[in-house]
Parts: sequence; C-alpha cells; structure tokens
Amino acid sequence: MTVHPSLQTYADAWTHSVESIAELVGPLVEGEWNRATPCPGWSVRDIVSHVIGMECEMLGDPRPIHSLPRDLYHVRSDFARYMEMQVDVRRHHTAPEMTSELEYVLIRRARQLRNENRTPDTTIRAPLGAEQTLELAYRMRAFDTWVHEQDLRWALGTPGHLDAPGALIARDVLIEALPKVVAKDAGAPANSAVVFDVSGPVEFLRTVRVDADGRGSVDGSPSLGPLVTIATDWETFYRLACGRVRPPAVADRVKIDGDAELGEAILGVLAVTP
Repeated sequence: MTVHPSLQTYADAWTHSVESIAELVGPLVEGEWNRATPCPGWSVRDIVSHVIGMECEMLGDPRPIHSLPRDLYHVRSDFARYMEMQVDVRRHHTAPEMTSELEYVLIRRARQLRNENRTPDTTIRAPLGAEQTLELAYRMRAFDTWVHEQDLRWALGTPGHLDAPGALIARDVLIEALPKVVAKDAGAPANSAVVFDVSGPVEFLRTVRVDADGRGSVDGSPSLGPLVTIATDWETFYRLACGRVRPPAVADRVKIDGDAELGEAILGVLAVTP
C-alpha cells in the first residue's frame, strides 16, 4: 500500500462504504433501482450513477457530453447541474449495466489507491473546474460515499453502518460547518454560545461560540450558559445537516433548551450539503 498515512483513513472509509453500496445494489431487481431516496430528486439508480461518475472523475476520465433536460426541479445551481450530468446520462441504464459499471470502476479505483504515490497537498481538479488538494478530495469522497450509502439504506429498508469509518469523517465534516450555520446563517448574537449535544452510535458535544465581531468557532468545551442547546441523536443530526429531512418531520427527535426562536432558526439552516 503506497497511500500516504494522512490519506489512509479516508481511503479505508471510502472502501468500506463503496463496497457496502456494491453489496446493497448487487441483488436488486430492475424495479428496485427506481425507488426514491432521501437525496432530493434522486433514485437508487441515480445515487449509484453519481458514485460511479465521481469515481470516474477521480480516475481522470473525461466527463460525458450530455444535455440535461430543463425540467429537473432539484437542479437549482451550477454545482447541482455539474453533479447531475453523470447521473442523467445513466438514467436509462439497466440493472446489469449499472452493476457492471460500478464493479469495473471500483476495480480501477482500488488499483489507483494501491499505486497512489502523490502527496496529500498535490493539487487536482475539483468540480466546476476548480482545484483542490488530494487530501481534501479523498476526505470528501469518503464523506460523500458514506452519506449516499445511508441514502440507499433508507430507500431499501436496510439500516446499518451508522458508526462506520465514514460516519466519523461525516461527523468531522459536519461539525466544521457549524460555526457558519450558527453565526452567519442563523444570525446568533455576538458573545453567545450554542451547544450541540448529539447521542447515539456517533456521539459528541460541541459548543459554537460567537465572538464580539460575530465570528463563530467550535470547540469541545462545555458552555456554562449557552443561549440555546440543541439535543438530538446522530442519525437525525446527519439527516438534517445533509438536507435529507426537514426539521418539522423530526421535531419529536430534537430537543431545544433555551432560546427557542434561535434554536428553530439554526435547525432551519442546518442543511450544509449542496
């Protein structure tokens, strides 16, 4: 294995989730590929198409030349349009075509990982032609693949892996987004603190502090006088933060102590994935 030590955790998490996806969809009959998932606008087939497409891009394959239909209600941004291309081009593929392509691309990616000798700070292409470091790309593929594995599990009624290696990466990615959610998007007042108390298979307690200039930061120290505390379970937290469910649908699984208006405002803007 030639993967750099700082990339290995992400490579292992990605492998765990993507192999789980392959196991989930391998036995599906044709009609099951059309089941809706919690990912807005995407079916089981679409999720797998997205995974295939993103791994092809990690391999450096050219993007498909394809014109998107104009009536895709869930495509509302350039980023969404970019992601939809790899999905829409496969919308009429059969189950055998999907599983065969997934298997082939995973073989190629496994070979790429085995031979990976680039450093983590190597710059590679990111969506929309931007640039990102190799380490960030590995991290986001591990995060994205775990979330989509969960999408498939919801659609197929096969829960599991909420504490998988990818879940821990998802936790860290989502926690990093909390300062912006609280301070900028929800408009928490200066010199205030908001506590997130998450229980379950992945548990954490984090405090978002808003300084005198309105800038947010996050740490693991408890706050003696938070303006609001939001308590929920890990599954509900990740689903809210990934835009898989709206707050009213899980109101019975979220407890707000303190400033209820601010708490509701935070939940309303908690979805941080594009």
